[in-house]
Amino acid sequence: MGATLETVVFYFLAVFIIVMSVMTVTTRRIVRSATYLLFTLFGTAGIYFLLGYTFLGSVQIMVYAGGIVVLYVFSILLTSGEGDRAEKLKRNKFLAGFTTMIIGAAIVLFITLKHKFLQTENLVPHEVDIHSIGQALLSSDKYGYILPFEAVSILLLACIIGGIIIARKR
Repeated sequence: MGATLETVVFYFLAVFIIVMSVMTVTTRRIVRSATYLLFTLFGTAGIYFLLGYTFLGSVQIMVYAGGIVVLYVFSILLTSGEGDRAEKLKRNKFLAGFTTMIIGAAIVLFITLKHKFLQTENLVPHEVDIHSIGQALLSSDKYGYILPFEAVSILLLACIIGGIIIARKR
């Protein structure tokens, strides 16, 4: 019964993510697009929780769904007018995007069908305590994450400053 329920939840989350992703790129209102992106990121966190990656699911919600989408909405509201809508897509751009989508789907399908998926047996879960995760995140050695964290923080700071400068020009 457990595997059946997990399968149903997985397919529900997969359909939810696909629908919200399509709505993200097809809506003409940019704030709605950011809202649909938020739902897509929540669905992705649900997949992580379903797989048992609670730390990764929590990071997905806190960093992406909580931080990045709020930053997007903040930037949108600072830089856009009341009735801003996306332009109608021209036919040649639509055909180029559709062709690229078909080629990408064909490549993914080809790779998926050619790959030999092997069943692993007797996997023992490896528990990692929060202290070692914190050390890995804040270390500057070969496998540390402090440099990418600082690069992302500088990038986000530049985005915020750019948004403020654009908003002050009005």
